[in-house]
Amino acid sequence: MKIYTKTGDKGTTQLIGGTRVPKHHLRIEAYGTLDELMSFLGLLRDHLQDDALKKEIVRIQNDLFTLGTFIAIDPEKAVLKNGKPRVDIPDITAAHIAYLEQAIDRMNEQLPPMTAFILPGGHPAVSVCHIARTVCRRAERRMTALYEVSPFDDKYLKYVNRLSDYLFVLARKLMRDFGTEEIPWDPKNK
Repeated sequence: MKIYTKTGDKGTTQLIGGTRVPKHHLRIEAYGTLDELMSFLGLLRDHLQDDALKKEIVRIQNDLFTLGTFIAIDPEKAVLKNGKPRVDIPDITAAHIAYLEQAIDRMNEQLPPMTAFILPGGHPAVSVCHIARTVCRRAERRMTALYEVSPFDDKYLKYVNRLSDYLFVLARKLMRDFGTEEIPWDPKNK
């Protein structure tokens, strides 16, 4: 398979279904930001020693790839003429969202209550986790903009929203695991 096709040289790309759109199209921005998030999660995974947590991150990366695939489908051509779906992969479900919620609850049980906003940083893994969280929030903003003009299953929005919560709690957990101190936001700091 050739990596370069030269079909995007004029600033367009192809959705699943064959429709060509500008590379700055909302749909491309949405799944492109999910791709960026997957990459930061890979970097986060590279900073971790905990095999169970690494496995959890891989699961989330796979979910994001699936989600991005469904966002990349031209909604006008989501189903083939024979009635079969354009892609034959399992969809994101309520169980995927519940998985994130259970992971959040499990981590939160081990953490002290929050009493202030927390400044990102303290360890490279924590910093990468916060970057992933902010990219996740951007993906959510891109997806909500797309949803306004071309609605899709709202469980995708729920998944990404929950994932940003997961990444925030994970950053706190990693601070504890690496023995670093959370630095609270001090609005009067001079």
